[in-house]
Amino acid sequence: MRNRIIELRKEQGLSQEAFAKKVGLSRNFINQFENGNRNMSDRTISDICNTFQINEEWLRTGKGMKERSVDLDYGKICAKIGITDKKAKAAIMKYYELSPEDKELFWKFAERFLNMK
Repeated sequence: MRNRIIELRKEQGLSQEAFAKKVGLSRNFINQFENGNRNMSDRTISDICNTFQINEEWLRTGKGMKERSVDLDYGKICAKIGITDKKAKAAIMKYYELSPEDKELFWKFAERFLNMK
């Protein structure tokens, strides 16, 4: 994992300090990790993946695609909405319960609404 972190940091054109700042860590922590003197917590790994849109399996093991799947992001966003925004959650649940015909009608309305000048 250490080599993949270094690779990611360099691909992003970031110094250890800039990389650390993006994920809320100290430069010293990144330096120690890259030199094999520290381990990363699951939370830190998750923060790095979220910050740089990286697939966690790739970061941990080198397997799979490096870039994160859009579907994974969508699922996490929906989960976060469910926790933080009760009105949005209710709207999503109501949409889910609509018949196919009502969903089509909803999207016709949304398209007209969004294209208003």
